[in-house]
Amino acid sequence: MPKTGRVQAGSRSVEVSNAGKVLFPDQGITKGDLVDYYLRIAETILPYVRERPVTMHRFPDGIRAEGFYEKRAPDHFPPWVKRVSVKLRGDGSQREIVCDNAATLAYLADQACITPHVWLSRADRLNYPDRMIFDLDPSGEDFETVRSTAVLLKDLLEGVGLVPFVMTTGSRGLHVTVPLERSADFDTVRTFAQDAARLLAKRAPEALTVEPRKGQRNGRLFLDCLRNAYAQTSVPPYAVRPKPGAPVATPLHWDELTNVSPQQYTMKNIFRRLSQRPDPWEGIGRRARSLHQPYRRLKALLGAGTSTSQRASG
Repeated sequence: MPKTGRVQAGSRSVEVSNAGKVLFPDQGITKGDLVDYYLRIAETILPYVRERPVTMHRFPDGIRAEGFYEKRAPDHFPPWVKRVSVKLRGDGSQREIVCDNAATLAYLADQACITPHVWLSRADRLNYPDRMIFDLDPSGEDFETVRSTAVLLKDLLEGVGLVPFVMTTGSRGLHVTVPLERSADFDTVRTFAQDAARLLAKRAPEALTVEPRKGQRNGRLFLDCLRNAYAQTSVPPYAVRPKPGAPVATPLHWDELTNVSPQQYTMKNIFRRLSQRPDPWEGIGRRARSLHQPYRRLKALLGAGTSTSQRASG
């Protein structure tokens, strides 16, 4: 791609400036390469970002420089980039980007947005998530504990009637994601996730913890449920991460866990994977469930028919 040029994204032509700017120095991956990646992956990634407010993680000087997060839609963005008004905690609101098409993906990549983090809810019902996420991130490099914990969590969630999915985050850990009907608000979803995490930590106290303070974890894996909240975001499937090698968050089949490494899939090899094994999360929304019955079952497991968080607040 020339230094400045245009790319075709569907019916729209998108200008790309300074396409030769190197964003990943160790691999020589340029901004033009990033634009090309998001155009090639558009059909696969769009179902996971469409209709969701985006927080842009931007690195205009490449990943060796400090990047920044940007929630508010900049005024200079073109009018064809969709926005949604998001009510802020307290007073006021702000306009945020919604990435509904390949042209917007390309435009964000041209802004050196390496990772478009998205809400767990969609723009028409922002306080009612259709995803619940457990972030399994080790304190060190112990990915084996991450693997085994993901399987324990899968068994627990399936046991109460939910359908969990798993993916590498492109960093050190895994996300276990549950598709939901949009009938429970964020407070309810977060409380369910916290109770599930407490139960799992109680079953394996030597390996797992729900302690948010790093100094109190004593090397145990933190079962992080904090993303299950209004205005919180998460890395979507097939997004690039700002790390050496340009790793990609990659959905997995559960039977792949034993052989996968956390940064195994990258901008360079993800298309080969997709050509050999179709997207494991395709149609994830059709597996959405209400939390009503699963929560009754979880409370029974917790004991006394009451959640631990409800007992603590009583």
